[in-house]
Amino acid sequence: MTFFYKTSSWSSQPQITDETISWWKHLATKKNWRIVQLPNGFYQTEYLDLDDNWVDVTRRETIESAEAAIDGSIDHYNKKLEFTKGPKVVKTFE
Repeated sequence: MTFFYKTSSWSSQPQITDETISWWKHLATKKNWRIVQLPNGFYQTEYLDLDDNWVDVTRRETIESAEAAIDGSIDHYNKKLEFTKGPKVVKTFE
């Protein structure tokens, strides 16, 4: 029996594609999210994918915590988009 092993390494982070950036922009837009109430009384957050299908993400006990989860996801994707503009200077020296 023969096994094939493959390893990969990068000297820098993998490059982000335009498709990925477009997807992050889509997820960073609140109108692409919704909250539905489930039969058990919980609230489910969902996002609209690019094929117009709703994809469930999280379940929360209250509508407020569900909306907070969506806001947290939007913040997460906005941060990812911010770093696509290049390194962020946090301190300079003279």
